[in-house]
Amino acid sequence: MNIGEELVAAYLQHILGCEFIQQNLYTIDAQGEIDVVGLNLKTKSVYVCEVAIHLTTGLQYTFGKRPNNVNKLTEKFSRDIAYARKYLPEFKEHYMLWSPIVKARKNDSKYDQVKHLQQVLAIILDKYGVQLELIVNDQFANCLDMLRVEARRTTASLKSPVMRMLQIEEQLSKNGSKLTS
Repeated sequence: MNIGEELVAAYLQHILGCEFIQQNLYTIDAQGEIDVVGLNLKTKSVYVCEVAIHLTTGLQYTFGKRPNNVNKLTEKFSRDIAYARKYLPEFKEHYMLWSPIVKARKNDSKYDQVKHLQQVLAIILDKYGVQLELIVNDQFANCLDMLRVEARRTTASLKSPVMRMLQIEEQLSKNGSKLTS
């Protein structure tokens, strides 16, 4: 189980109303996989999500011990867009990058992850006319809070291990219990 992908799947299901969710969808035409895909049949929307849970380093893909965020993410989303457009053309597309920690550097450092994402956004917009949705840093935390609210709202047993854990935490908090180590 990849906890980041589980969080995204839970968000797509419980917050965005997706009826169908697939994790680690192997892309037939290009070697690779899409981390999480969700379909909302009511709105005819597809959510294509890449998930990068790199805690200590922040968003840090490397190749040859050098930062490779721009190339890696551009490649991933190019493959994702091609897949969705070929196999789900009747759906409204949403492409999302989920990452809890994206670091900005003070100066013109080539290791500035925020600048890397700005480059990826520009490339994907220019090449495909797609505006990527970034669920990073505070936005990631906000989405996690929305899941907590949903977990608190219901006491029915939820199948998602992430949602069940949040339910337990919220019920403990609601009942005055303190989490201690």
